Amino acid sequence: RAYGAGPHGAASRVRELQAAYGPSPAEVEAAPSHTEPAGSSEMPLGERITIEPGKRGGKPCVRGLRITVYDVLEYLASGMSEDEILADFPDLERADLRACLAFAAGQGRSVWHVPA
Repeated sequence: RAYGAGPHGAASRVRELQAAYGPSPAEVEAAPSHTEPAGSSEMPLGERITIEPGKRGGKPCVRGLRITVYDVLEYLASGMSEDEILADFPDLERADLRACLAFAAGQGRSVWHVPA
């Protein structure tokens, strides 16, 4: 199955990654009160990477911010260190950078090669 096709492709992928990497928001709400708060680094991937149709063209963003996963990946690929990115974007957390990498790794696993 190809992801990103159609209006629900990316959102579907986030749900699949969330299932693979962490509980759903409903499961988090139903968890005992001793669980970590929503702002912790243990936030499920589906809460760290959000997709809103009206924000940044529906691209996956970090925690509803206007910073896309692709922006973060481009900064890392250009040689910026995590510390440099965090200094330039104080709203980001180190766990956000790891979530972007996890999201990209999941996208790579979902690529299908069609024989010519």
